[in-house]
Amino acid sequence: MNDEFKGKSGKVKVMYVRDEDGGQKPNPRTGKGGRPAARQEDNRRSGPRSARNEEGGRSGGARGDGAGRGTPARDARNADRGRSFGGRDNRADDNRSFGDSPWRTVSRPPVADDSQVDDEASNKPVIDPEQIRRQRQEETRVYGENACQALFASRPESIVRAWFVQSVTPRFRETLRWLAANRKAYHVVEDAELTKASGTEHHGGVCFIIKKRMGMEVSEWLKKADTKDCVLALEDVSNPHNLGGIMRSCAHFGVKGLLVNDASLLESGAAVRTAEGGAEHVQAISGESFASGLEAFRKAGYTIVTTSSHEGTPLAKAELPAKMVLVLGQEREGLSDSAFQQGDISLSIGGTGNVESLNVSVATGILLAEWWRQNA
Repeated sequence: MNDEFKGKSGKVKVMYVRDEDGGQKPNPRTGKGGRPAARQEDNRRSGPRSARNEEGGRSGGARGDGAGRGTPARDARNADRGRSFGGRDNRADDNRSFGDSPWRTVSRPPVADDSQVDDEASNKPVIDPEQIRRQRQEETRVYGENACQALFASRPESIVRAWFVQSVTPRFRETLRWLAANRKAYHVVEDAELTKASGTEHHGGVCFIIKKRMGMEVSEWLKKADTKDCVLALEDVSNPHNLGGIMRSCAHFGVKGLLVNDASLLESGAAVRTAEGGAEHVQAISGESFASGLEAFRKAGYTIVTTSSHEGTPLAKAELPAKMVLVLGQEREGLSDSAFQQGDISLSIGGTGNVESLNVSVATGILLAEWWRQNA
């Protein structure tokens, strides 16, 4: 590559690089071109036009030099602000993100011998794996516009952090004002960054990190139960989209309690988004075991209703009690033998027989609609 180039006038121009002591370094490839700092004032005409005219167009006086550098006084002011030639603004280090994790980073833990740690490295935030693990156990991501709107309306205090794309902010004005007033971190970001924070492309333009709700004990639920109460019991149903559809049907037909093995499954981002706000109207219920939970409801006067695709009373002919626990299992495996044997009534949904069974979320909607029709 040629180190020289010609301007419009045809004259050869040479570029110089300033070194730390104010002089100019020679070209590193040719070894030519270096000059002492004292002679640089002669090269005034190579400076920018604005620098040559900075004192009202006078031909004399202080001017900018050929590399576009400021005056010594300006350099001193820059030094006072913590900036220097060849330096780097360290403020950017404070805002770095580590990977795609939306969870917080924590400061480096103290060490026994400070001399073993570089001063600059010791001031940088690092990821504490144990802290991240605890946060992920206690917190979860919720995304989707309807889901986040419903969550803010019912339990805004559970929000830890939020992300928005610019296009949805007009519909979240109240949320943004509340987050700012309560010193909750929120970010207006591009779509790609929100995809990283939410972990999905189907984020709907908004994502919250929230504190998880814990499952309620069966005994606590029974203390506040109404005379008409349908509780849904899900045995080993874990698909988040099925759970989201089930919660949406529960909210529509007034079913407020879900007995599950793992309450955190109802808080997954995909399940809450699919529920379209319905997740805020249901409460996870947990027992020592699934079977013990069913037994506790039976002792409290609930009728245990199981389902089967091959045997049982047709739904159209069944009389559904006002207080019941409707038990459903996986779409493929169905209920386990132990859970099926606990049933007081077994129901089936009639159809053509062209398929073996219905999707568990679809079957839930049909069964709950009939309970609502008979008892609402």
